[in-house]
Amino acid sequence: MMIRTDGLTKRYGGRTALDGVDLAVPEGSVYGLVGPNGAGKTTLLALLAGLRRPTAGHMTISAPRQHVAILPDTPQFDPWLTGREVVSLARKLVGSPGPAGRVDEVLGDAGLTEAADRRVGGYSRGMLQRLGIAATVVGAPEVLLLDEPASALDPAGRREVLDLLTRLRGRATVLLSSHILADVQEVSDTVGVLRAGRLLYQGMLEDLLVGRAVPAYRVVVRPPVEPVVERLRAQEWITGVDHGGDGRLRVGVRSLVEAEARLARVLADCEARVVSLAPEEPDLEDVFLELTS
Repeated sequence: MMIRTDGLTKRYGGRTALDGVDLAVPEGSVYGLVGPNGAGKTTLLALLAGLRRPTAGHMTISAPRQHVAILPDTPQFDPWLTGREVVSLARKLVGSPGPAGRVDEVLGDAGLTEAADRRVGGYSRGMLQRLGIAATVVGAPEVLLLDEPASALDPAGRREVLDLLTRLRGRATVLLSSHILADVQEVSDTVGVLRAGRLLYQGMLEDLLVGRAVPAYRVVVRPPVEPVVERLRAQEWITGVDHGGDGRLRVGVRSLVEAEARLARVLADCEARVVSLAPEEPDLEDVFLELTS
């Protein structure tokens, strides 16, 4: 394991922010840490980065401290520096032996090439987030601790960050916290679910999702919809049909195997104009709400 904690605990006066967390982050993985506000995600990252001291427990990172980088959720920089100067300074502070062109490379990856020579005091919130990512990765760290890396970004910026995280898999160990569960599901191979300072689940994403899906199909049909709904509800192997009036149906079934054999035939018999038909896949957001409710 690249990162491991044993009984990690952090208290602030009478409030417990982390309560005996046993974290295990495999080397080269992208580990997604999710949890409600106040669950302890930021505290955990700060402890691993050495920015705070634990009240109890132990933690180990199997990489030199200078090869561990952290991106806070609201990165801030001296406003009189340019973007290029910020990233160049970050590269020098970590003693990166890479080529000088590395600065331009990471600025380009962050979508800041055109703004590289502007003073960061004029950067937007999203641009500061991009700059923080560039400064974090410029030294090619072995471990990246990312706190809400895409929280202030527009869809294009989020896509760039997700693509960057995907490229880092196997080259670095990434521990990221995020409230955007779809992003975590897309890029993470391992997940941890925190609630009230306790780790409720930790393991492979596939293991968390498998077996939690309620057997159902997502069907989209063109009008008229009501005759289709009536025919589906008349089937004894269909457990329920939900629709919002726009032709999108959620068809609960007794089993997916039974639906595979019968659903298409029922739709054909009532001459439904089918746009799409697919089994419903388990979703990290549904599982998260189940675990934390």
